[in-house]
Amino acid sequence: MSSPTLTNQVIEVIRQDILLGELAPGQKLVVADLKQRYNVGASPIREALVQLSWKKFVHFAPQKGCWVSPISLAELEDLFETNLVLSRVLIERAIQNGDEAWELNILTSYHKLSRVNPAESEVDFVEWEQRHSQFHLALLAGSNSPVMLNLYREVYDQIERYRHIWVCRSRDYQERYHDNGEHEALMKAVLGKDTEQALTLLDNHSQRAIEMIKAYL
Repeated sequence: MSSPTLTNQVIEVIRQDILLGELAPGQKLVVADLKQRYNVGASPIREALVQLSWKKFVHFAPQKGCWVSPISLAELEDLFETNLVLSRVLIERAIQNGDEAWELNILTSYHKLSRVNPAESEVDFVEWEQRHSQFHLALLAGSNSPVMLNLYREVYDQIERYRHIWVCRSRDYQERYHDNGEHEALMKAVLGKDTEQALTLLDNHSQRAIEMIKAYL
């Protein structure tokens, strides 16, 4: 058995290669090849693939092998719909229940997000994605709904893979993601306790994101 630390490291490098398209959707994952690629033993590779399958990054077929999970328009739409349903409930609860620490966390996470411009040619998109995720999670964290927040994280992780595929392809056409002030507006609506405006902005933000990603599938 490999150590938990080594397994976690292998999980992360495989996950990043899937997100960045180095391991393409539908590509077969052979343990012997991955051992050579990552210079680690078979045990941490197998353990990593099992755990990545739990998060839907990897698909196992009994007695056939293991593949990078495929992508589809139907799954993308289902993921975004689920994400939006969870986000709407959580943001309403957060506006009702959020405290001062929640508000400060929103301000901090927005400031960090605004410091990275995904429209720049040399941007570290992995860093932007982490800050983007942290901002959206900060908005919802005041909901005091840990079970629903965990479900939200799981769905968001799957959407992240689609977003990375879109970014890799859209850069080939010299197109970039532009914020259009949506994150700032969403932050202000939530901190201002304007539930109706926050939900409207959330709907628009989600719809614009899915339409941009759909164009490259």
